[in-house]
Amino acid sequence: MEDTLVVPRQLSGLHLLDTAVSYAQERHWEVLPGAWLEMRPGGAPLCSCASADCPAPGAHPTRPDWANHASGSGSEVRRMWTKQPRSSVLLPTGRTFDALEVPESAGFHALARTERMEVPLGPVISTGARRMAFFVLPGALAKVPRLLAALGWPQDALDLTVRGEGDWVVAPPTRMGAGGCAQWARRPTAANRWLPDVEEVLSPLAYACGREAAARSAR
Repeated sequence: MEDTLVVPRQLSGLHLLDTAVSYAQERHWEVLPGAWLEMRPGGAPLCSCASADCPAPGAHPTRPDWANHASGSGSEVRRMWTKQPRSSVLLPTGRTFDALEVPESAGFHALARTERMEVPLGPVISTGARRMAFFVLPGALAKVPRLLAALGWPQDALDLTVRGEGDWVVAPPTRMGAGGCAQWARRPTAANRWLPDVEEVLSPLAYACGREAAARSAR
């Protein structure tokens, strides 16, 4: 007899719906409903895509043409989550923002460094996959290789991913597999509505990632 599927309480539809609508209405971000998690008592969470080896359980688009179905309309976002209340909350990048994604440990180091340097930051997500995503103005994808070269960092030596056009980030309060829920390391506020350019934040992020890479190679 198959296990009965239950819905994780923290992913109840009303909270997800209200949060997704607030991103569209208050921040003017485009929002996309994604896959969701289904839990079995005593078992590992299952992605709604039903793939046993899903690389991003409960946190990925559900259709190949997903980019055409994101919306910045509060009423349209509400309609989408009313249709499937358990959908994860995804934010397409390359539109109103890009994101620089780094390991969580490097991200916290960079946060402390930027505070000391008084570097203005936008919102920062701590995902359930032990990664952090720093929001910057669109266009970072094209700029980062040149900027890293100018800083003396080879891009392939750093665990730093630029998410731009055709990509997305997972937004709070989405739960990602067994790793927990995405959370805001720096919440969206009126003060960080205007995002920094990638040039303003890349140096401390690259330094933190380079420091981690050097520590790993020294072990």
